[in-house]
Amino acid sequence: MKYFYTFKTIFTTILLLTSLTATAQESRKEINANACLAGSNYLAYPGPMQKSYTAAPAGYKPFYISHYGRHGSRYLIGKNDYDKPWLTLAHADSLGMLTPLGQKTLRQLAIIRDEARGRDGELTLLGAQQHKDIALRMIHNFPEVFAGKTHIDAKSTVVIRCILSMENALQQLLVVNPELDIRHDASYHDMYYMNHHDDAIEKIKKEALNNAVLKAFEEKHEHHDRLMNSLFSSKDYWQQHVDAKSLNRALFALACSMQNTDLRDSINLFPLFTKDELYDCWQQSNAWWYVEYGPAKISKGRVPYSQCALLRNIIETADSCIRLPHPGATLRYGHDTMVMPLTCLMDLDGLGEPIVNPKDTTVDDLEALDDRGWLDYRIFPMACNIQLVFYHRSMTDQDILVKILRNENEARLPIPSDCAPYYHWKDVREYWERKLK
Repeated sequence: MKYFYTFKTIFTTILLLTSLTATAQESRKEINANACLAGSNYLAYPGPMQKSYTAAPAGYKPFYISHYGRHGSRYLIGKNDYDKPWLTLAHADSLGMLTPLGQKTLRQLAIIRDEARGRDGELTLLGAQQHKDIALRMIHNFPEVFAGKTHIDAKSTVVIRCILSMENALQQLLVVNPELDIRHDASYHDMYYMNHHDDAIEKIKKEALNNAVLKAFEEKHEHHDRLMNSLFSSKDYWQQHVDAKSLNRALFALACSMQNTDLRDSINLFPLFTKDELYDCWQQSNAWWYVEYGPAKISKGRVPYSQCALLRNIIETADSCIRLPHPGATLRYGHDTMVMPLTCLMDLDGLGEPIVNPKDTTVDDLEALDDRGWLDYRIFPMACNIQLVFYHRSMTDQDILVKILRNENEARLPIPSDCAPYYHWKDVREYWERKLK
């Protein structure tokens, strides 16, 4: 036991130091080059960064996949996301208080609002295609898992965008192999692990939002004066009659969400912001997600444990399926608010460790998040997913290996392995079981 935790500490330290070297200001460079990355969870699924996978140890073949994925690209949730900024500018325009840029932005918002009318939170065409592409890569990368009349068990939350994501993925699998025996379901019966919310943890999160450290960080990175002066012809007007902070954030959200819709090639709101402003907006979002769904000290490190039921289901289902002669795949379709804490609970790529001040490890260092590798857009873009791919040498093989893919890229775990990124399932299960206890 002592050796195990010593190894974890060494591994985590090395990983964080590596991240520090590799990602210092990398996020700023990446966002400067591609503003869409500033969208955090609005980022349209970019596909795997890794072009080829590490070969499995000699004799091992994939035979089962366990998966949890977020729905694909969607419209914003809540019509106020579209209505409020449009109404704010429309009212100002009726009073002659908009600049030419403000009038242009108002016309763009009218088009965006009209296109999204009645589509609150719905899957877009791009979102459907993302899941077709992920399913196609899955069956092509691991054909042994999907060969013949094998069984596929697919479940979705009861939310329509998740159901449609599941159905698009399954349709693509059937195109490649029409013999697949597919069972698919979306029921409140499974919501206790597919989309679980813990009241005690929700209370902790609510308290964390009012934490002085988070509030100070957000205030430091809030810069909207220049944009307001660009949109409104009177500084007195917007200061007295406009909720500038809310409007700034609403315009930023709309700018980021365009990449997920059919308007992505015709309307671009990113030029409203300078590169520094985009980076500041993203930093606020990045810190918010870290506190609300990551391992932050501010939220007592408890939020990842909201996904205990999901991780338990993954473990128990895998233990059951790997005993079968041809288990196929277990596919689950849900939400980003499950994927991020699950990633942390699993301790993938060191993301289960809080980012703390080296001089005071009792507090989070929110200014160091991006330098230390906490980049939310790499964790949970639209259609983000975690895949556990199981390998064995034969049906009677007791030494089962598992490789974990995070957004289709090989992930690392803080446990010993003689063949990483492949791990012995008994070691992974023991590590996770210890956390769950």
